[in-house]
Amino acid sequence: MAVIGAGAAGTMAAIFAARVGAEVVLYERTRDGGRKILISGGGRCNVLPARLDESRFVTDSSPHTLKNILRSWPLAAQIEFFEKELLLPLVEEPESAKLFPVSNRARDVRDALLDRASQSGARPVFGTLVTGLVPAGERWLVEAEDGSGEFDAVIVASGGLSVPKTGSDGLGLGILQRLGHAIHATYPALTPITCQPSPFADLSGVSLPVSITAHDLASGRRASATGGFLFTHRGYSGPSVLDVSHVLVRARAEGRPDARLTVQWTPLPASAWEDRFRASGSRTALNLVRSALPGRLAERLVALAGVAPERTLPQLRKEERHALVSALARFELPWTGDEGYHKAEVTGGGVSLAEINPRTMQSRLHAGLFLCGEVLDAFGPIGGYNFLWAWVTGRAAGLGAAAPANGPVTQ
Repeated sequence: MAVIGAGAAGTMAAIFAARVGAEVVLYERTRDGGRKILISGGGRCNVLPARLDESRFVTDSSPHTLKNILRSWPLAAQIEFFEKELLLPLVEEPESAKLFPVSNRARDVRDALLDRASQSGARPVFGTLVTGLVPAGERWLVEAEDGSGEFDAVIVASGGLSVPKTGSDGLGLGILQRLGHAIHATYPALTPITCQPSPFADLSGVSLPVSITAHDLASGRRASATGGFLFTHRGYSGPSVLDVSHVLVRARAEGRPDARLTVQWTPLPASAWEDRFRASGSRTALNLVRSALPGRLAERLVALAGVAPERTLPQLRKEERHALVSALARFELPWTGDEGYHKAEVTGGGVSLAEINPRTMQSRLHAGLFLCGEVLDAFGPIGGYNFLWAWVTGRAAGLGAAAPANGPVTQ
């Protein structure tokens, strides 16, 4: 069989297909493979989440189908695979609930996966671009730049459009669309949000944990996240922003730049801030806000609320208290766009999950064709979720394609 793409999903597929006896050729367009693994987690590779919340995945396909796929290889079993089979002990980073290799080296993860694929019998072919797939009776013709080959089964694990410098350009999605697969509209996901010109450019580098919500009223799409937030020269980034960015990206693509991005800067809700601003004494409102936020951000929020920095709490008028509470608990951030696929962690959209068998990852349109990873219509939040999706779907595709008889296409 042929596996197209030696990234996370493709290498996992090659491992599980080869270990049960399939002859596997692993095609990879780059010279070494696994480049997204190498850059993930700041070069440390957040292999998996420490805990899994299935509801945090995003798909336009059936959530029930998605959950069935996720449950085919439980998180505990995946951790065991990395630690006992790949001999890569993992450690949790408590503040982020991510699992990293103890070595903190992404290269160790990439190399362990490729080494295991080769040891299991898969044959990697690097520097080879696959340009097409053609059904050939009960077999598949894989067209590549340096020649073609026939295989009894093909696994497409070619990735999406995110981080094109790693070799992702959506070629596999185009091939699958030409084969008749329905592709849910693709879009950059987990990408920074921009505001040009940025009214907060002078706060670039200021970071803090927040709760943030993106809401597109017209479509009803909504996403909330709690986590790190970072002001940049061009807008906003950090895990919390990335996790909700897809709502804004899709709204803008569909002609609705009025979707809202609202942030609560501290754990305190509006009612708690109301109580604090009613306190007596000589403390100023600015000093109170500074006690909870980075100084420069505190000064900006108080100024935007129209409150003089020397104004004490007893001096605050009702409208000033309300303005301060709104600035702290439900501040609406202006935005104009996003950083696109160039900085997106993953691709949203992709092949509808309705068009694959969730147990084997086989296409419901073509026997012998299997799909896994980022080409499928699903992604999760920051924190190892998208690697988990790659591992789960890659394993299922490898085992499905290696089965003695793939079975008929199920409509």
